[in-house]
Amino acid sequence: MSNYSFFESVEKSFNKAAQFTKWDKGLLEQIKACNSIYSMKFPVRMDDGRIEVIEAYRVQHSQHKSPCKGGIRFSMGVNQDEVMALASLMTYKCAIVNVPFGGAKGGIKIDPKKYSAYELEKITRRYTSELTKKNFIGPGIDVPAPDYGTGEREMSWIVDTYSSLRPGEIDAAGCVTGKPVSQGGVHGRKEATGLGVYFGVREVCSMKNLMDKLGLSLGISGKKVVVQGLGNVGYHSAKFFRENGAILVSIAEYEGAIYKADGINEEELFQHRKATGSILNFPGATNLAKSSDALELECDILIPAALENVINGDNAPNVKAKIIAEAANGPLTPEADEIFTKKGVLVVPDMYLNAGGVTVSYFEWLKNLSHVRYGRMEKRFTENVHSKIVSQMETLTGKTISESDRQSIAHGADEVDLVHSGLEETMIDATREIVEIWDSNPAIPDMRTAAYVSAINKVARTYNELGIFP
Repeated sequence: MSNYSFFESVEKSFNKAAQFTKWDKGLLEQIKACNSIYSMKFPVRMDDGRIEVIEAYRVQHSQHKSPCKGGIRFSMGVNQDEVMALASLMTYKCAIVNVPFGGAKGGIKIDPKKYSAYELEKITRRYTSELTKKNFIGPGIDVPAPDYGTGEREMSWIVDTYSSLRPGEIDAAGCVTGKPVSQGGVHGRKEATGLGVYFGVREVCSMKNLMDKLGLSLGISGKKVVVQGLGNVGYHSAKFFRENGAILVSIAEYEGAIYKADGINEEELFQHRKATGSILNFPGATNLAKSSDALELECDILIPAALENVINGDNAPNVKAKIIAEAANGPLTPEADEIFTKKGVLVVPDMYLNAGGVTVSYFEWLKNLSHVRYGRMEKRFTENVHSKIVSQMETLTGKTISESDRQSIAHGADEVDLVHSGLEETMIDATREIVEIWDSNPAIPDMRTAAYVSAINKVARTYNELGIFP
């Protein structure tokens, strides 16, 4: 696999799936290609007075839907090939979960830890102004988001810079997502990816034919789960699985891994790590010799939620999980994929399973365009109607409902309730569509290929229906 660049390996997966579609070869070539690549270098004066030339990229892979959408990463690993590959994966990810965006990605080649907050602000603002000059950003053109090395802070710098360069643009807040709530962000964004992982796997575990093949019972409750990574995605994945009855037998981080047969509480572990600097020596748990040992434990569901390529041709034969839920981007190598297909292990692929982030970004973008927070118009109306229904039931039956039940029934949806509900609907629909494609063609080897087929069909249909070809 080392013979392939990242972009070529994405194309390889695309080609593997394309043979199960009926689209014209030229149309498939167009879908694969990156439409626009903006490679830039710009000078920024550092705190010590020297000038540093910064290398940065923005790639718009597809404009079959507008705007384009994709994160901006700050990393020394940033190069054109990586940004092109990630942009193309965004196109397919958005298509699979029915989010009406084309794919894009951005990157600045820096190690953010080596710069002061003021230097990072200058770099981010200059990058934004370069994108604005070339029309590579805007609520109807291209909408970035956070990625490795970036977060709410960087997104607020971007929206501020863009707004100052486009005075009077009423939808300017929609030029970027992942913003702080005070700057037009949306409640529920932080836990979105982990919650999406939970919703996707829960739907898979509700499908009797898939569970029968794996020899597993229906549902999440009682299933043994191993999570690699206690970052934002790993923490929230662990939280939602535990809260819904799964047993977290092991959690791994870079400093090591722990095992506890009767289950780990991720919040208690998080606090233990905060206090001691390590997840090791957690009360009641056993330390494992190596972090990677957790990947080979007996469990029903393994959730790699940290690094790329952690499961490869060498350790895949030792993995005992029945289901691997790819919460991270690219945790399995193609060699591992082939081994799991032969072993009958179900791999729930990253390209749709971790789409919770972009789904909730879509909700944030819609909120910015509508200029009203979710729930503002209907919350009180719903509560008033439900309260009247409860009162009528009490009058008719002569019984009184407890105060907690009354509040639960009468509750009107807040923004976070609606965001979670929309994410749940998105993940359930996407899972069912992928499994339907997989079931309809026995030659499709795995769920990842079925996901690519779903994406290719949707993008190609859009091209066809729009009559984009002269």
